Amino acid sequence: MNFSVKIQDFLKKILPSPFSIAVLLTILSFLLAFFLTNPNTASFSFAYDIVGFWEKGFWELLAFSTQMILILVLGHTLALAPIINKFISLLVDYCNTNAKAALIVTALTVVFSLLNWGLGLIFGAILARKVGEMAKKKELNLNYPLIGAAGYSGLMVWHGGFSGSAPLKIAEKEHFLSASIGQVPISETILSPMNISVAITLMIVLPIAMYFLAKKSGTNSFVLPANNITKVTNQNIEPAGVEKLDYSKIFARTFALLFIIPSVYKIINAQDLTFLNLNYINFLLFGLALFFHSTVKNFLDAVNKAIGGSAGILIQFPMYAGIMGIMKYSGLSILFTDFFIDLSNSSIFPVYTLISAGIVNIFVPSGGGQWIVQGPVIIEAAKQLNVPVAKAVMALAYGDQLTNMLQPFWALPLLGITGLKAKELIPYTLFLMGIGFLIFVSALLIF
Repeated sequence: MNFSVKIQDFLKKILPSPFSIAVLLTILSFLLAFFLTNPNTASFSFAYDIVGFWEKGFWELLAFSTQMILILVLGHTLALAPIINKFISLLVDYCNTNAKAALIVTALTVVFSLLNWGLGLIFGAILARKVGEMAKKKELNLNYPLIGAAGYSGLMVWHGGFSGSAPLKIAEKEHFLSASIGQVPISETILSPMNISVAITLMIVLPIAMYFLAKKSGTNSFVLPANNITKVTNQNIEPAGVEKLDYSKIFARTFALLFIIPSVYKIINAQDLTFLNLNYINFLLFGLALFFHSTVKNFLDAVNKAIGGSAGILIQFPMYAGIMGIMKYSGLSILFTDFFIDLSNSSIFPVYTLISAGIVNIFVPSGGGQWIVQGPVIIEAAKQLNVPVAKAVMALAYGDQLTNMLQPFWALPLLGITGLKAKELIPYTLFLMGIGFLIFVSALLIF
């Protein structure tokens, strides 16, 4: 525990708020471009040009920003649906020992996170909270911080799943790097033999590892702060007039089917997997969330609870796009690409990409934001080293998700729901991170 406290204190000293980090990275990008890319240009004139590059990039990825906001908010909204809460309530009775709770919470959090990271994050948090409430009620011994870490384990697998920012973005026809790499279907990334092997290994190894860790770890008393985040409220209100539509199950679910039916039809009639991208996932999630909340009123209440978690994406993504603009239009990305090429070869490049992505994730705690900043450099270097683009993208995805076990930014919703503190989770998330590193590096070297 002392080691984890030291790590937490160190991170607090070197990491300001994520927005401040984005500001500092913008300034750093400006200075690097100014001194490294065009020293022959008059100072004031070139400085003004760089500001223009930043402004141009700032507005180029608004569609991507909206996609990422929706994938988090809709996943979170779906996690708050009554059917998910009922499923969680059924599971809790089986979590009657510390080890069984760790196994079940980890296994299900990983599976749900592979489907959607927002869904997995909130599902894992609510499940961990419910297990804690059950243990309190039945006076069972429990290592609550370990169970909380189990509920956060999905953030180490999400980028290789069906809501992974980078692989889904490059599956679109006109993504921001399409001129360089074209459209890359998820059959080459998320559903590649390498990533399927990684996903299966994670689904087996992580729950078993947490099971044995829980068996050996001690249990302790804990406090559960009151909250209503996991509660599904049903208010008995008599609506009047047209307001009845907001409380009509027929109205909401009929409209939801306009999202669900076309989505299912695409799956049935698809000749390949090119239809699977961020827009498809969000379209389906919208319908499922509305359908399972059953009324417009319940759906909007859940959205209001979920939308606060998207504030970081909304305000930071334009900053990252501005950084991309500086790198792209000043030629700074070419310098970084050359550095990567000089440093590695085709065999070791994916591992270097993973490590560098893990480091960048500490400072840019968003998979989508990291793809904006680091993606162009990784792609260009991979092309020049003859490394498959899909493999380079997955290496970046693995590195990004790996250090989520160290960077507590996305743990904030879980901490709010469970009442735990980040320093209580870190001993166990570091354990998960060590296992993940071995699995990811092995896969990149084998395939």
